[in-house]
Amino acid sequence: MAEPRPVRLRVAAAVVRREGKLLLTRRPPGGPLGLYWEFPGGKLESGESAAGALARELREELGVGSRPGATLAVTRHDYPGGPSVELHFVSCELDSLDFTPSPAVHEIRWVSPAAVDPAEVLEADRDFLATLAGATPTEPPRG
Repeated sequence: MAEPRPVRLRVAAAVVRREGKLLLTRRPPGGPLGLYWEFPGGKLESGESAAGALARELREELGVGSRPGATLAVTRHDYPGGPSVELHFVSCELDSLDFTPSPAVHEIRWVSPAAVDPAEVLEADRDFLATLAGATPTEPPRG
């Protein structure tokens, strides 16, 4: 008998660019996937769009308003022994760069996509980040 498929979490990830750099946030230590870098965002609530989730999550996690734009990519990832996620990468502009991070954000940085060490980024974000860096998804971004 086949094992039941895990529920796939739907997640919105903001792709915020400034002067050729991307905004990344770092998860707090001690929690799930602690200290990994990721695109800011979070889980979609029932009936919520990716744009709606981003506007809510960026306000909650970074204390800023935002204007979500086009969906750039939708990917899926299954963490071994963990959640299955469907990520919606959405282009986004922020109303302010004066962040007030919540406890869900350990650190914030602006970084060139090619300068990011893939081993420091959530697995689910790596292929999309590699695409932004100009690498093929099967090779690490150039740095």
